Amino acid sequence: METVINAPDWQRELQNAIHNPLDLLKLLELSASSEMFLAPRFKVRVPAGYVARMRKGDPHDPLLRQVLPVTEEQTQHPHFSLDPLGEASAEKLPGLLHKYHGRVLLVTTKACAIHCRYCFRQHFNYQPLQVATALEMIRADTSIREVILSGGDPLMLTDDRLADLAQNLASITHLQRLRVHSRLPIVLPERVTPALIAWLTGTRLQPILVIHANHANELDNQVNHALQYLVKSGVTVLNQSVLLRNINDNAPALIALSEALFKNQVLPYYLHLLDRVQGTAHFEVPVETALTLLEQMRIALPGYLVPKLVREVVGMAYKQSVG
Repeated sequence: METVINAPDWQRELQNAIHNPLDLLKLLELSASSEMFLAPRFKVRVPAGYVARMRKGDPHDPLLRQVLPVTEEQTQHPHFSLDPLGEASAEKLPGLLHKYHGRVLLVTTKACAIHCRYCFRQHFNYQPLQVATALEMIRADTSIREVILSGGDPLMLTDDRLADLAQNLASITHLQRLRVHSRLPIVLPERVTPALIAWLTGTRLQPILVIHANHANELDNQVNHALQYLVKSGVTVLNQSVLLRNINDNAPALIALSEALFKNQVLPYYLHLLDRVQGTAHFEVPVETALTLLEQMRIALPGYLVPKLVREVVGMAYKQSVG
């Protein structure tokens, strides 16, 4: 792919992302096997910097397993659906979801820097966000205190677009907080730049960034630097993980993740049970196992390093605690 010379570093890095599973395997000195799905509907996308954190020659590497398509994705399961969180019914207009009291979510883009195989929105009916109409609806509902930017990944948008959106949201007097959900600080830490910090902290709204790390191996020195930069700039940074079979479904992995996050002043926030979207059943961890892991974390860690074990249930007023 041709490099755009005037693009920011993170965009140039994104251009070098891996899209072919065979290329990914070659970089890791692995051979294709019958378990691998080489032509998936949900296409592969992995930044090269994320691949560099994987262990060469290890088909069970916990980072590789999050992004490598396997044949099990083709299996249809009766208790899994295309819309496991009932988001179609929560969408008040294209790109605006209102599920919980006091906050709304804007699906700003369908683009992501990485295609996680367990993604609960891989079947989502993405339509362009009607920004002006969404702002009008938010302005008219004084019960809304917080706006969440999601996607896809909102940090795939340019800083100019995000700055404009942040300023427009800040003009709505009853809003108090701007929350951004993004995996980019983990998988593409080059995205954390002075320009990003400027718009995120440049309004009266309290900035919150919820990152998404599932394993301590995802946090290398560059990621640590990016997270510390965010925190030192006045951004509240929280982490949410998904409990994934053969990736982080053991106490040492979960404990190491909490410790690694807190070294960067990031608090573990949620540990999600898998959202049951079609094609992801091979990632599911039984509730009984999750509860055992939660108890082991409580024994090993101070309470502030134990994330809330939760699952989202369609129609409920908040995420449901497990155990």
